[in-house]
Amino acid sequence: MFGGLAFLYQGNMAVGVTGDELMVRVGPDTADAALARPGARVFDMTGRPMRGWIVVAGSAVTEDEALGAWIDEGRVFAASPPPK
Repeated sequence: MFGGLAFLYQGNMAVGVTGDELMVRVGPDTADAALARPGARVFDMTGRPMRGWIVVAGSAVTEDEALGAWIDEGRVFAASPPPK
C-alpha cells in the first residue's frame, strides 16, 4: 500500500515504518496534540493529508521510551474500532 512495513493490532493498523520514519495512527481527535510533539508532522503521501495519521521523524524515535510511547498511542487507537 505505501511501500513500508505495517503493524496491526486486533486487525487494525497501529503503526508502520517507511524508510527511517514511523507512521502512527492516532485518530482525528488526538492528531493535533500528537503533531505538537517533537518530530511529528502530517501524514501526506499523495498531496491529500490523511486525517488521524501522522509521521514521526526517525531522529525523534531513537530512544526506546520515545518509540514505545508512539507505538502505545497507535495501539490504543487501533484497539478502538471493532476488530476485523
